[in-house]
Amino acid sequence: MKSTRNSGMFLTVQGTNLLKMISLLLLFMILVFSISGLLTSLKPQYRPASASVNTAANLVNGKLLYQLMAWENHHFLSIEEDLTASPKLHKLIFQLSSNINLDDPRSLLGRELPGFDLFDGKIVVAGEGSNYTNMPMESAPPIEIMKAEREAALQNIDGLDDGSSGDNPAQPPASTGDKKVVHLYFTHNRESYLPYLQGVTDPNLAYHSQLNVTKIGDKLKASLEERGIGTSIDKSDVMGSVKMAAAYGKSGELVQTAMAQNRDIQYLIDIHRDARRKDKTTVMINGQAYAQLVFVVGGNNPNHEKNEKLATDLHKLLQEKYKGISWGVLKKEGAGSNGVYNQNLSENALLIEFGGVDNTFEELNRSAEALADVFSEYFWQAEKVNQDTGESTDKQ
Repeated sequence: MKSTRNSGMFLTVQGTNLLKMISLLLLFMILVFSISGLLTSLKPQYRPASASVNTAANLVNGKLLYQLMAWENHHFLSIEEDLTASPKLHKLIFQLSSNINLDDPRSLLGRELPGFDLFDGKIVVAGEGSNYTNMPMESAPPIEIMKAEREAALQNIDGLDDGSSGDNPAQPPASTGDKKVVHLYFTHNRESYLPYLQGVTDPNLAYHSQLNVTKIGDKLKASLEERGIGTSIDKSDVMGSVKMAAAYGKSGELVQTAMAQNRDIQYLIDIHRDARRKDKTTVMINGQAYAQLVFVVGGNNPNHEKNEKLATDLHKLLQEKYKGISWGVLKKEGAGSNGVYNQNLSENALLIEFGGVDNTFEELNRSAEALADVFSEYFWQAEKVNQDTGESTDKQ
């Protein structure tokens, strides 16, 4: 009888423990699903992310998955001949296990060096001579410059105008009329150029509240409107109102306001200046010097694929007519970069670096004119396609 009672007590105790374990397991599963649901409901820019995991996921692209499927179903090989080559799994495994990409020398030491993330990014499309050794870079100005407490006097400003040609241009063959379809703005509006800052030779001090990248906007606006493309411009002093880290947030608010007030806006262009020196940011085309252009795409915004296509299309047009003027298309994402650049606000958003700290407005204006030339070609072709599509739809 005694042993029977002990056995019953043992079963009761074991049953209680089992019930506790099941309850804890259910509670854990509910907690995991709740946290997962909360994280996935956040906007992309607010979600926690791991740069290493993100990089690893990006390596497993559609082509690799397609190749793996082709191993089991050879019908895929008849569709895409390039799949006959085996994927380099050893290279992928090495990169995932060591976080070192043998095709990218930055991965050997770059992740360990402070400030090296300024050079981080992926070259989507490379221009003439563009590679990971001459990537665009951007340096933050000292606090005194941000507050304009040590602003330099200006020089070499004779002959500088508002960017217009001064001539009476011919009537463009097509026009947007009163519609302002392109909007120019400047997140880092005080980025300036050393040739106009008296006594300044340090690239990190190339900032000015009056003479800066907004002047390029004046030229680009005039050049676009000469080609019938209505353009608006916002030259708000973003850098004078917020800290550098908050600049994109502030300019994004201004852009949203502009878009709310003008429903005709189709394209957004954020104009910047690179921090590299003149030998890296200047090209000769037909005997004239041009400031090189760089297209930057934020890889962490939901529109990045369409933004990237727009930048790539413009890069190719520039290469056809002004060979070498475009450095290429650079994608920036993950830790150490904004990764969005307000390009989440439109599928047709661009961030363009105009030249470097040593370029002159003569060179910059030529580049603005070249960009307006190819952009107008792209714009009117897209408008024609849209009109043709609309006509065909009406006929149906």
